[in-house]
Amino acid sequence: MLGALAVFVLLGIGYAAWWWLVGSHYESTDDAYVHGDLVQVTPQISGTVIAIEAEDTETVKSGRTMVRLDPADADIALRQAEARLAQIVRQTRTLYVQNDALQAEIDAQHAAVQRAQTDLARAQTDLKRRQTLASSGGVSGEELLHARTAVKGAQSDVAQAQAALASAKAKLATNTALTQGTSIADHPDVRAASAALRSAWLDRSRTDLPAPVDGVVAQRSVQVGQRVSPGTPLMTVVPLGQVWVEANFKEGQLRHMAIGQPATLRADMYGDDITYHGRIAGLDAGTGSAFALLPAQNASGNWIKVVQRLPVRIALDPEELKQHPLRVGLSMEVEIDVDPDEPVSAPAPRTAPLRSTQAFEAAQDQADALIHKIISDNLASP
Repeated sequence: MLGALAVFVLLGIGYAAWWWLVGSHYESTDDAYVHGDLVQVTPQISGTVIAIEAEDTETVKSGRTMVRLDPADADIALRQAEARLAQIVRQTRTLYVQNDALQAEIDAQHAAVQRAQTDLARAQTDLKRRQTLASSGGVSGEELLHARTAVKGAQSDVAQAQAALASAKAKLATNTALTQGTSIADHPDVRAASAALRSAWLDRSRTDLPAPVDGVVAQRSVQVGQRVSPGTPLMTVVPLGQVWVEANFKEGQLRHMAIGQPATLRADMYGDDITYHGRIAGLDAGTGSAFALLPAQNASGNWIKVVQRLPVRIALDPEELKQHPLRVGLSMEVEIDVDPDEPVSAPAPRTAPLRSTQAFEAAQDQADALIHKIISDNLASP
C-alpha cells in the first residue's frame, strides 16, 4: 500500500510539474472550424441568362466569365446613346457657327439703323423747311401733310431697325453664354451625352458576369433562361487560399490570450500527420449567444449558469494552405501558446483594403475612344 501510495504521489508531483512548466502555457480546444469568405456572383443589370460557364466544385480565376446575359437590350441602348451624342455634337457645333453669322447680322443692323436715322434727319429737315414756307403760302397744306407723314414713317423705320439690332444682340449674347469659355468637346451638353454613352457602354459590358476572386465555385442556383435582377445571388466563389479558423474558447481560457500569439492546428481531414501554424488575428466582440437572433434572457427566476465560448480568429500560414488545402466548415483542433518565448507585437494599422478585386474595372479607355471618334466624326463639316 505504501508503494502504491508513493507511485500516485510521484505521478501527482510529475503532473503538477508538467502543468507548471508546460501545460499552463497552452490553451486548447477542439471546438474550432474553418471559415472563409463566400463571395457571391450577382448581376449589376437586369437580363435573361443565356449561358452558364462555371459549375459547382470548379476552380476559377478572377475575371473569368461565369454567367452571360442577353445583350440585345444593352446593344440597343448603346446605339441610341451613340446617336444622341452625335446629334448633340452637331447641335453644339451649330451654336459656334451661329456666333459669326449673328455678329454679321449685328453689323448689318447697325448699318440699317444708321440709314434709318439719316432718312429721319432728312425728313425732319424737309418738314421744317416746308413749315417755314407754309407760313408765307409757298407750300400747300397737302404737301405739308406728306412731309409730316414722311417723318413719322422715318421714325417708325428707326424703331424697327433698333428693335432688329437689339434682337440680334440678344441672340448673340445667348449663344455666347452657351459657348463662352469652352470647346465643343467640353460643352456641358456634349459632356452629358458622353456620360450617357459611357453608362450605356458599361451596361453592355456588364452582360458578362466575371468571377470576383480566385476560388472554387459553390451554391450555383442560376439556370439558363432565368430572368435576373441586380443583386440576385447566382453562385458563390470561395477563395480557399484566404480561409481562417474560428476557435471557440471557454471564458476561463481567455484571460491570457492576446492578438499575435502563435497557434498550432490539426485538421480532422488530414489527421495528426499534418500540422498547421498560425497566429491569433483577433478576438470577437461578443459570444455567439450575444449575437444570436434570439439572445438568451437570464432575468428569470430559474437560472442555470452556462459557460460561454468566445470565437477567436486564427490566421493560417498561406504556404501551408497551398500544400494542404482546407475546405470551409472542416473541424480543427487548436492549441495556443499563451506564454510565447518571443514578445507578442501589436498588429500594425491597416493601410490597404482587406479584400479587393479588379474584375469589375471595365476598360474605360475603350469607351473613351468610342466617344472621341464620334465627336471627331461629327465635328467635320458635312
